[in-house]
Amino acid sequence: MSSAPTSEPLSCVAGQWRRGGGDEFAVSDPARAEVVATYRGADASDAAQALDAASQAFAGWSRQVPAERSALLRRTAGLLRERTAQIAALLTLEEGKPLPEARREMAVAADALEWFAEEGRRAYGRSIPSPMAGVQIQTELVPLGVVAAFTPWNFPVMLSAIKAAAALAAGCCVLLKPAEETPLAVCELARAFVDAGLPAGALQLLLGSGAELSAALLPDPRLAKISFTGSTGAGRAVAELAGRHLKPCTLELGGHAPAIVCEDADVQQAVSALAAIKFRNAGQVCANASRFFVHESVLKPFTDAMGEVVAGLRVGPGDAEATQMGPLANARRQAAVAALAEDAVGAGARVARASGRPSGKGWFHPAMLLVDVPDHARVMREEPFGPLLPVTTFRSLDEAIARANALPVGLTAFGFTRSLACARRLGSELRAGSVAINTTQLMWPEAPFGGVAESGWGRENGAEGLLEFVSARTRVVA
Repeated sequence: MSSAPTSEPLSCVAGQWRRGGGDEFAVSDPARAEVVATYRGADASDAAQALDAASQAFAGWSRQVPAERSALLRRTAGLLRERTAQIAALLTLEEGKPLPEARREMAVAADALEWFAEEGRRAYGRSIPSPMAGVQIQTELVPLGVVAAFTPWNFPVMLSAIKAAAALAAGCCVLLKPAEETPLAVCELARAFVDAGLPAGALQLLLGSGAELSAALLPDPRLAKISFTGSTGAGRAVAELAGRHLKPCTLELGGHAPAIVCEDADVQQAVSALAAIKFRNAGQVCANASRFFVHESVLKPFTDAMGEVVAGLRVGPGDAEATQMGPLANARRQAAVAALAEDAVGAGARVARASGRPSGKGWFHPAMLLVDVPDHARVMREEPFGPLLPVTTFRSLDEAIARANALPVGLTAFGFTRSLACARRLGSELRAGSVAINTTQLMWPEAPFGGVAESGWGRENGAEGLLEFVSARTRVVA
């Protein structure tokens, strides 16, 4: 893939592609640390015009029968599948992930559109037996209105598609705001919606500063809902602003997922599964395992096998055919991951094995297997969001669960055991929105996903994901 400049990303307001009136932003290729595009972000005036258009479009879009909305979402999914090669290349260019991972993200995005295309047709109300003779009580699910969806840089197409699909299937209109660093592929997602026939105004694309646009959008009474995926710190700021204006939020925030490998686990299977998810997207996945609690009796076979995986990992540009792990997304992440590794070693940890990394200007960091990591090391308390794999040992399951639950976050958790009793305990006692036993597969369109405690509020995907965008209206007829 060439790192030559690409076309300028544009916002889409009221069906028109245009430059925003705000600050200028740059899109960089993480593998080469080179700017590949610049664009002008939307400002408060653009946000107001987008709200105008969405508010006007809501009356018509919300009244379309679910089957018509379903057909449009299916057409959009078909266009994404047809355009996978083109959009995946943009994903790799702006975010850095290897092309196979970018193509997988496209497939998951299309799957989500197809799932919600059908789930929107199954959003039923119900009849309630009345306590009074001659009175009928019914409920119906009513779309909330205009919603704002803020998505992060690590999975820009997938997360934008999930939010937009659920909201549109529910009958809402969407203001979509992707991360400043990764607008290219999301522009193509929005183009697929437009080309599929989505009415002008039903989906607006606003590029630019998340802080500026949220400050412009959230106080407006026409905005009914916010759906945000990002860091816990940014989520707090969104929740505070939303609370000031009594706007409901769905917040999918950071995690720091424990992975507990019990003494009776199939160690090779655990290593294969955990390595596959840990180094996906260079470790920049909020749902992946990031704290590894290994029973002391299986520490050596676990670290020996994981060390072989780490040392053999091929790190390079995402567009290179042999690459298994790409760069970090930006220089900030590179510096943050290096600081966490340095702190861990200073706290007494040892780098057991490490991958190579290419020379040059890209924002690469080697994958590292860290052993003997104390619980007070920063990497055990702060989500690394990078290719660091910190390992500590435990003696009893009670101890492992207590240490795993010691942090205030709870997005995902993982356990590996052959014991049904241990599996039941891990599944019920680990504090997380999603718990996987003997697998690392957690996210499907059919299954709700979200966190507890400081990992957020609400759920995405599944029937629960659509319910985030509707309210239940009770209708009583005498």
